[in-house]
Amino acid sequence: MSNVLSLDEEVRLYTTNAERERYESLATLYGIIVALDYLERAYVRDSVPATEYSPACTRLLSQYKTMHKLVSNDVPTIETFMKRNRMDCPAALHRLQVGVPATVEHSSEAGPETGKWVAETTQSFITFMDALKLRLRAKDQLHPILQELVTSYARFKGSKDWEGRSRMVSWLITLNGMKASEELTDEQSRQLLFDVEHAYSEFFRYLSGSTGEGS
Repeated sequence: MSNVLSLDEEVRLYTTNAERERYESLATLYGIIVALDYLERAYVRDSVPATEYSPACTRLLSQYKTMHKLVSNDVPTIETFMKRNRMDCPAALHRLQVGVPATVEHSSEAGPETGKWVAETTQSFITFMDALKLRLRAKDQLHPILQELVTSYARFKGSKDWEGRSRMVSWLITLNGMKASEELTDEQSRQLLFDVEHAYSEFFRYLSGSTGEGS
């Protein structure tokens, strides 16, 4: 009876090295999502200080992007992967959609380097708007610049309440959901430029109000 299954025999999910690497990559992706969800929940409960949360979250987001590229054929979207594996990790899903730590998304702290931050943020705005005007449309062209802009923008006190902040985070989520080679439509690009120009004007109204005449 050669077809009888031995209870002592290890059941293998794979028969080749390629299949083994695939399953290991999927398992690693699963682990990253679970770890990120625990980290997000711990941060919200103040169990992890921002000084430890930010680098840990940034590292997990980077690891996720690397692993997702390796299993992109099996994982078209993170939502599909989580549903397929019955993962209840809403905090991790939101963080993956935004693509930056909560300390960046919700930051409202201004510090002694505000002058330097103004210059850096202004340059980030200009760089991103120029990219759109030069008709750059692909995710891998726009996402790094927008992520840098949102990170710079988030440093300023009160920025969490600015309308431009939520618009840019929304676009960051949109780009995060695209494949690297996917491109925005002309209509999307036009709307994105409009929203960023609005945020740019709002940013300078804030600077005028905080350093100028006041009203």
